[in-house]
Amino acid sequence: MRGPAALTCSVLLPLLLTFGPACSGAQERVDGVDAKARAEYDLGREAFEGGRLREALGHAQASIRIDEANPDAHYLATVILLAFCAVDETSTDCRFEEAERHARAALEFAPDLRDAKNALGVILVHRKKYDEAVAVLKPLAEDILYASPEQAWGNLGWAYLSRGSVDEAIDALRRSLAAQPLFCVGNYRLGLAYEQKGELALAREAFTKALETDKPQCRNLQEGFAARARVAGKLGQQDLAREDLERCRDVAPATVAGKRCAAELGSLQ
Repeated sequence: MRGPAALTCSVLLPLLLTFGPACSGAQERVDGVDAKARAEYDLGREAFEGGRLREALGHAQASIRIDEANPDAHYLATVILLAFCAVDETSTDCRFEEAERHARAALEFAPDLRDAKNALGVILVHRKKYDEAVAVLKPLAEDILYASPEQAWGNLGWAYLSRGSVDEAIDALRRSLAAQPLFCVGNYRLGLAYEQKGELALAREAFTKALETDKPQCRNLQEGFAARARVAGKLGQQDLAREDLERCRDVAPATVAGKRCAAELGSLQ
């Protein structure tokens, strides 16, 4: 099967996933059942790339019903389910438990499917299974064959930060940025780690680097503006806090972050 397309950080900011080339390692089968499964997979991938998530999930599930041992279809289902969560984590469409089952199935049938390991780590963080997430992500981050080390280190840093291991988080996130200096989500999370440690000047610097990265998805990192505003408030820089809250609101007023920034802005005025 041909590899799915890459997901951008703006779509899955907390999730940090990539779709690398299909590298399932599964043996090709030439029977008619496998051909039907592959056709459903291709339709699902096409629908996913077009943003038609429900249609994409239906095709991925159809592919799995035809060929349950298809790791690429399981991984596609995983990422589709996580895309639902990226839209609205409180929605009934966001089903991390189901996504975890598909990620584990992908790895059962293709243990070297590294993108599935990354996805599983992300899911485990969301499910608050932080030690399990670290156990999955640390070997992946150290795997020299993984094509997206910044993502693995970034997610590992997130797992450490979520469980309260701030120094380990900072180390992992620095490694993420060493692998890819333009990785704005890495700088955003590094800012969160410094903020949690009480090093507010370093936190503001990291948030600024994230927001000034020369990529559209970075310059519109809504949670980045919210975080930098929060740090500015702690530093007594009310004018800077107000400016960032306005920018946060204006990126997307209807999102949860946009509404929160608007409310906080109102409290400053």
